[in-house]
Amino acid sequence: MLKIGHRGAKGYVAENTLASFEHAIKLGCDGIELDVQYSKDEVPVVIHDVTVNRTTSAKGKVSDFTAAELSNLGISSLVDVLTLVDEKCFVNIEIKNLFATAEVVKIVSEFIKVRNWNPNLLPISSFDFEVLRKVKNLNPQLFLGVLTEDSIAKALIFALEIKAYAIHPEFKLLKNEIVLEIKKNKFKIFPFTVNHPEDLTFVKNFLVDGIISDFPDKI
Repeated sequence: MLKIGHRGAKGYVAENTLASFEHAIKLGCDGIELDVQYSKDEVPVVIHDVTVNRTTSAKGKVSDFTAAELSNLGISSLVDVLTLVDEKCFVNIEIKNLFATAEVVKIVSEFIKVRNWNPNLLPISSFDFEVLRKVKNLNPQLFLGVLTEDSIAKALIFALEIKAYAIHPEFKLLKNEIVLEIKKNKFKIFPFTVNHPEDLTFVKNFLVDGIISDFPDKI
């Protein structure tokens, strides 16, 4: 069962920061999950929210700042994070902004072709089905994960359509019938965000392929 650090090691270090990813690697994570937004100068940057309000000292939309300005706020570019990780674990890239999709695919494709990363170390996921369709059209070889917080059944139908690699359901949605259906169709299952001992026990009973957690060392 793979240990996947949510936004790095969010339970211990500020989310989506280089320090958080470094800590997740030190904790022995098999993979890390991160979120990508788009800067004013069209650079994929690693932050969850549409605004910088919650996680920095500044205010405003991510898209109103350049990548350099965001860097000064502690927000790294996707390239900087991948360079830091350097194949020590896989990096699940969740695209939050449709407009960032083409540039993310370009970056991931370059890391695979030029830096010889294995494609399975750079899966791309999203709640937005249009994002995943676009990724599929731009580079059919990439590994795709379908995120859902409302219907695993709908995610499964879409995963079949785009020939995805995995389904990432909100863990409370897990039920025996749908998990069996996912496994029957040979998709990996990576539930999120599982933090409490009783929830970890609940999820592990389904024999999922990996767990996304703020505390990956407790999986």
